[in-house]
Amino acid sequence: MSKSKAKTDSFYLMLLGSVAFVLFGVVLMSADRVPLLDYRTAYYAGDCLVHAGCDPYSVADIDALYSQKVERFPVSDRNRLIINHNIYLPSVFPFTLPLALMPFDGGQALWLVMIVGSFLAACFLMWDLGCRHAPLLSGLLLAFCLANSGSLIYFGNPAGFVVPLCVIAIWCFVRQRHEWIGVACLTVSLAFKPHDVGLIWLYFLLAGGALRKRSLQTFAAIAVVSILGGLWAFHLNPHWPNEFSANLSVFSVRGGMNDPSAGHGTLVLTNLQAVTSFFWPDPHTYNLAAYLIFLPFLLVWMVVALRKPATQENSWFALAAVACFSLLPIYHRQYDAKLLILAIPGCALLWSRRGSIGWLALIVVWVAFILNGDLPWVLFLTAVNHFGLPTTGFWGRCVTAVWDFSVPLSLLAVGSVFLWAYAKSARVEDTGAMPVA
Repeated sequence: MSKSKAKTDSFYLMLLGSVAFVLFGVVLMSADRVPLLDYRTAYYAGDCLVHAGCDPYSVADIDALYSQKVERFPVSDRNRLIINHNIYLPSVFPFTLPLALMPFDGGQALWLVMIVGSFLAACFLMWDLGCRHAPLLSGLLLAFCLANSGSLIYFGNPAGFVVPLCVIAIWCFVRQRHEWIGVACLTVSLAFKPHDVGLIWLYFLLAGGALRKRSLQTFAAIAVVSILGGLWAFHLNPHWPNEFSANLSVFSVRGGMNDPSAGHGTLVLTNLQAVTSFFWPDPHTYNLAAYLIFLPFLLVWMVVALRKPATQENSWFALAAVACFSLLPIYHRQYDAKLLILAIPGCALLWSRRGSIGWLALIVVWVAFILNGDLPWVLFLTAVNHFGLPTTGFWGRCVTAVWDFSVPLSLLAVGSVFLWAYAKSARVEDTGAMPVA
């Protein structure tokens, strides 16, 4: 098959996945549940800012504000807990305030357009890079990812645009095109979810040269946004950090929604605590164990990043590795794991060279895409319920292990393979690779 034919077929595959992404999201939103639940947290926190004396981190204030609204989809008490407990830093205020100045449905439509538009754009950019080396592989991976990402639309979590905006920024920085757009995109990502993209920003800082310049420009931008939001928060309530911490603890305490040792769902946890809590139920112990597993990988990655200038080639290995590692030390769910699309350019490059490393990259990346997709977990949960798989005793623990271990370990495997490829490429001259630093 000619390369042009393969690229055309690859594009059609991605287009098919894009259609499936939108249709699956629409089907989920039309179900008898509350769609775009996470949008409400951002909207009502922003709405609180325009009311005199309303504290966006006060559960009582947000609850009183929400009680005044009449919604098409009233939420359950459990979901109302999510709305009332604002867990976003003040850096989001400059972005959530404009939402509050719009009608609820108008802001929701804008939020939805941001998620769908940015994710499709990010996937196209990764397809463009992957097609240079392995068109069909890139198209298949992205089509599968898109078709299994309808939950981004349904839940409306900020990760739905935070991750793609970060990917767009990376493309701008590494390709050295429209860098000011990249700075703006990465600033928004850091404002909403610094724990998602903070290590990616760190890569640009460590890489030096033009990439370091972009990281410092982004730092200046996010500093301005954070200072403005922070001053506003202190003006409303000098004790907001205590309220913010209390809001976080509601979800992370034993038995909370984000407790890795309690409860499951279709949006599986990606952090290593999902594994370590299986062996040590005490939070201090399982957190420490997770950090001890994560830190050696991060330190090796940082040493490699400091040793050699960044190139078009090794940047994609570095970013694929750190994208996976970012999801391991603290709380993340599978919508955050869409960062996996950053592995596509590196995987395509390794596969084009054939050899054992190409096969290994292909296997671990495909497994990670499958385990981090929506439909595989829907099928698994259906099987658990339909066949009455045990949830207690020895076999119950086996089922729980499959449930908890597979996602974080798949991400650790992908990160390790690309860290090895990154370290190897950093020891040799990258022939034909254009420096970006």
